[in-house]
Amino acid sequence: MSTSADDPATVIESAGALVWRVRDGGLQVQLIHRPRYDDWSWPKGKVDPGEALPTTAAREVTEETGKPVSLGLPLPGLEYLTPEGRVKRVHYWAATRVHSRSPAVTARAPVPPVDPAEIDDVRWLGVDEAAGRLTRAADRIPLEALIEEHEKGRLATTALVVARHGKALARTSWHGDEASRPLTPTGHAQSAALVPVLAAFGVDAVVTSRWRRCADTIEPYSRAARLESLPSEYVTEADHERSPSRVAALIRALLEAGAPSLLCTHRPVLPTVLDVLGQHSRRSVASALPTKDPYLEPGEALVTHVTQSAKGPRVVGVEKVLPPLH
Repeated sequence: MSTSADDPATVIESAGALVWRVRDGGLQVQLIHRPRYDDWSWPKGKVDPGEALPTTAAREVTEETGKPVSLGLPLPGLEYLTPEGRVKRVHYWAATRVHSRSPAVTARAPVPPVDPAEIDDVRWLGVDEAAGRLTRAADRIPLEALIEEHEKGRLATTALVVARHGKALARTSWHGDEASRPLTPTGHAQSAALVPVLAAFGVDAVVTSRWRRCADTIEPYSRAARLESLPSEYVTEADHERSPSRVAALIRALLEAGAPSLLCTHRPVLPTVLDVLGQHSRRSVASALPTKDPYLEPGEALVTHVTQSAKGPRVVGVEKVLPPLH
């Protein structure tokens, strides 16, 4: 039996973020005040149709605080009943402010200014004061996780996103060479759907296989962000087969660079990519990496959250995002 958006059984999906900074050695977070409810809470809002959860989080924070952010580690979410008896599920990320002229923000759709009827106060508070100011006790759950990550030196991260190219024309249907096999219309739609997701995680550098299906997958983001992509022979299927070590060296270089980056490659290359990521991961994170073929679906992105430690780069969080198609 189908359900409608008004059916009480339908889950209301929403997303937001805990925006953080360090001032004078102390961790601070940003709270918003909603006059309609007279409450203090985290910036968040409902998912728009055809929107991936990270896209919602980045958009809603900008709409409610007036400043763009880049998403970091995922944090514990919340689930509760609304006064109407519907289930509401809220997904949270850690987030930091990003410059309005950054490539990632350039790639985003514009958002309206803060509506004072919706949000009439935005404040930076120390975490202890914020915990006392929050209206809902449950809102302290993601805050406690944020504090723990900060105390363990894992909160300051950048994203290394690994994307599998969008759906391509079948090999049996293509009479040209393998390097020029194109995307299907679905593949092009998947490429467009990746744009706001990559923007939400602040991607400002793009590396791609030279082969057409990868180059075309990242082209919409490169164009929207006004970035020059860096094509690489190493992460084509053919060159990976000849020299997996070059792929491994490239992944290590991206991890060490500490910049929000995207790598677009092919399914046969993913085992080498994932092996290097696993070598640089905490045990719990390594166990969350994909282990079975095809590892990622066409057009799917693996977002790894990387921190720079005294022992080198460490992957401290991971999530998979398959953007919905409109």
